[in-house]
Order: sequence, then C-alpha cells, then structure tokens
Amino acid sequence: MKSEKARKQRRNLFNAPMHKKRKWMASHLEEKLLLKYDRRSMPVITGDTVKVMRGSFKGHEDKVSQVNVSKRHVEVEGLTMVKADGKKIAKPVHPSNLLITKLNLTDRWRREKLEKGLSEDAKKEIEKEAEEQLKELEEEKRKAEEEAKKEDEKAEETEMEEEITPKKEETESIKKAPKEKKEEKPKAEPKKKPKKVAPAKKKTTPTKKPEKTTTKKKAPAKKSTKKKKTEGKK
Repeated sequence: MKSEKARKQRRNLFNAPMHKKRKWMASHLEEKLLLKYDRRSMPVITGDTVKVMRGSFKGHEDKVSQVNVSKRHVEVEGLTMVKADGKKIAKPVHPSNLLITKLNLTDRWRREKLEKGLSEDAKKEIEKEAEEQLKELEEEKRKAEEEAKKEDEKAEETEMEEEITPKKEETESIKKAPKEKKEEKPKAEPKKKPKKVAPAKKKTTPTKKPEKTTTKKKAPAKKSTKKKKTEGKK
C-alpha cells in the first residue's frame, strides 16, 4: 500500500476484493513448523489446530471451526460468549491473535504451496501426514454415521414400545371386565309432562251504553201581526 494516510489504508482494507482479504487472514506458524516448511505465516483454514495468544481466552488450543472472510474473523471450538438474552454464541477472533500449531494438509492446493522450494524428503513427509489425516477424517465420519444409526434405532424401538403398551393395557382391561361387578346406575325417572293450565279468562267490564240525548223541538215562531194593524188603519 503506497499511501501513509490512515483513512486511505482503512478504505482499501474494507473495500478490497475477496481474494486479497483471504490472503490477509494469515496467522504465524509455531517454531517447529516454521523451521520445517521454511515459512513464517499461512492463511488459516478450517481444521487447523490453533492457540490463542491474546485476550481473555489466552492459552486456549483447539481446532478452527469456521472462517469468515467477509467479516475477517475466525471461530475456534470451545470459545463462546453469552449474549444479553442468555444465548451462547461462538466468539469471533482475528487470525492475527492466533498461532498455528498443526496444519490441515487434506487440501491438495495447500500441499502444493507448501511443497514449493522444499526437498524431496520434506515433500514425502507432507504426503504421509496428509494420508494419516485423511484416514482420521474417514474414521470420524464412520463413527458419526454409526452413532446416528444407533440413535435412529433407539428412536424406532421407543416408538414401537409406545405402540405396544396401550394394546396390552386394553387386553388386560378386557380380561378384568367380567370379574368386576358393574355398578348399576340408577334408572332415570321419566320426566312428568307438565299439565296444561287453561289460560285465565279476562274479566270483561260491561260497557255503558251512551245515553240518548233528547233534543226539544223549538216551537214555530209566531207570525207578526204588523201588517194587519197597518191594514186596519187604512
């Protein structure tokens, strides 16, 4: 990196392509491995045995379970942290804080890189180690498969027992049924039908007939005798 400015270095670190980030995820080799392979460091892969050199888990040694290139951290078996809600998760560790104590040689491409510039004797030793590690992996896989099969068989047996036990209980209950006296339940009395009650007659109050109003006839008005008087005067 040419620039000495921190902001430019950080920008290049975060925006670098994946093949460059993968090379930067390297850890130092132990002294024995350093002398054997004539290399100071190697990129970490899953299966490498690693020793923690810094932090609260300093001195812990175990295999690498996962490598996250995008986030630039490694997960080691046995390193866990507790979240605020109580869940346990793997603690991420930067590869610069690790020391490789044993290399995983099952990868063909890795062996080719290690064998460059080494003598034939060293190459033969690398091939032997790789064969031994491959055999160990096969044995581990076989053991895991056998354990899985045993667990499946146990689960099937428990299911069969659960199916058989209720059938036995049913047969035993049937055998015991005639010996045991059945409790006679009291017969339910027939429900009496309620008598139909005639609806009560409503009392009818006699309605008074309206009285006839007699209207007196007016007497015919008497004829005036004014004309007669006038005629007599004449």
